[in-house]
Amino acid sequence: MYRRLLSGGCDELQVLSFAIIGAILLFVAQTPWQAREAHLDPSGPLAVRLYWSGFLFILILPLLLYALCAVIWLVTRIVRPSLSGFGIRLSVFWSVLAASPLALLAGMMAGFVGSGPGLQLVGALWGIALLWFCLSGLTVMAKSGSTT
Repeated sequence: MYRRLLSGGCDELQVLSFAIIGAILLFVAQTPWQAREAHLDPSGPLAVRLYWSGFLFILILPLLLYALCAVIWLVTRIVRPSLSGFGIRLSVFWSVLAASPLALLAGMMAGFVGSGPGLQLVGALWGIALLWFCLSGLTVMAKSGSTT
C-alpha cells in the first residue's frame, strides 16, 4: 500500500487528510464510551464530554502526530538517514487511519460491554495493528529510499 501511495503521487494534503480522517474516526470511536460514562456519572453531561473529546481528537491529535513524526525523524537521522520527513508522516498518519476499525470496535466494546478482558484484548490488538502498520510503512520507505 505504501509503495502505491508513493508511486501514485501522494502529496502533503492527502497525508494531512489521512491524519484528520483518522482523528475523526478515533473521536467517533470514543462516543459510545463517553455516552456510557455520562449515563453512569451525570455530573458531566454528554455534550461537554463530547466537546472536549472532539477538541482533543480532532484538533490536538494531528498536532501530536506531527510532533511524533518529528521525533521519529530525529531518531532516524542517527539510524537511517535515507528516510524523509514526508515518508515518516505518510507511514504514521496512514497507520492511524488503517488501524481505526479496531479503535471503533474498542469504542463499541467500551460503550456497550464496559471495561474487562474483551476491551483489553481489542485495545491490545489495536495497538499492535497501529505499530505494525507504522513499522511496515517505515520499512517500505527505507527500502524505497523516499527522499521526497
